[in-house]
Amino acid sequence: MISLNTRPEPVGIVPERTAAIVVDMQNAFVSKGGMFDLAGVDISNAPAVVEANRRLLTACRSAGVRIVYLQMSYRDDLSDAGDVSSPNYHKELGITTMRKRPELGSKLLVDGTWDWQIVDALSPGPDDWLVRKSRYSGFCGTDLEQRLRNADIRHLLFTGVATNVCVESTARDAFFAEFWPLLVEDAVNHSGPDFNRQAAVWNFENVFGWVTDSNHVIAALEAAT
Repeated sequence: MISLNTRPEPVGIVPERTAAIVVDMQNAFVSKGGMFDLAGVDISNAPAVVEANRRLLTACRSAGVRIVYLQMSYRDDLSDAGDVSSPNYHKELGITTMRKRPELGSKLLVDGTWDWQIVDALSPGPDDWLVRKSRYSGFCGTDLEQRLRNADIRHLLFTGVATNVCVESTARDAFFAEFWPLLVEDAVNHSGPDFNRQAAVWNFENVFGWVTDSNHVIAALEAAT
């Protein structure tokens, strides 16, 4: 077991029983011309977040930490996006944007599109898991929980986008399922005003998880290998 420098207190992890949950690091959310950028969401911090993830995931792979990519995704006919009776139809940014801007139809978060792809700098490796999801939480309608349990995973390092939406949604469900959520603060990016980031970090630190940064995790993993 190694000790991570986390807030509000240190947490001990076993690398082989730990997974890095990389949430939606797709062109849609972090690249110029992607869905967030087209919708006017500030992505100016995205390059730093991509780099923090790149460094962190390199250290995680070397230390035996499981890498799990979550990927927000819809079928090309949007049959898994929800119809008018679904709240997802009315609130999820990709679906609402495509409805408002018909020229973007079937181009945002749709399987096989550029917008949907994981950014090149963080391409999944052959041993990494890729979990497709069509809702904010990676546990909703997926086999994520069963796969983590089958691998005897206990602690989850959360990175990705958006801190206050898909990252927090997935981490909350992880907490309810008795996993330990740890937010890697410099490896996530939020949407909307900065108070969204502040609230999400506060929630992790005080309510359902712990907070650290990539340098602390990398140093701890490298010291243990």
